[in-house]
Amino acid sequence: MTSFKISEAARLLGVSDDTVRRWIDQGVLPVTDASPAEIPGGALAERAIELASVPRDPTDVLSSARNRFVGIVTRVQVDGVMAQVDIQAGPHRVVSLLSAEAVRELALEVGSLAVASVKATHVVVETPKD
Repeated sequence: MTSFKISEAARLLGVSDDTVRRWIDQGVLPVTDASPAEIPGGALAERAIELASVPRDPTDVLSSARNRFVGIVTRVQVDGVMAQVDIQAGPHRVVSLLSAEAVRELALEVGSLAVASVKATHVVVETPKD
């Protein structure tokens, strides 16, 4: 069976060597018993397919917001003048509170393709309690 060194796998997937190492540590990619570690070709092919299925940003706009999450609307809850919209973007759940009018104008409904963009001047970093 064909296997690939970490640097080869990274090049094929279009990511850094460190990303491949993290995926190995997380159990996303298996390794062979070879030293140095190698990734089986079949597992690498499966990961490549998974990465290729990430939806592209359909907006085709330039934006100063660098945090953009392309996903599918999984919940729309309208309550009076306000609404909550949940978007599942890969492993990330993004929740937005917006006006009910905006929900109607954007035609947001469960199953809609949507892009959530986030621009913030503050980032909160937390750690678990002891």
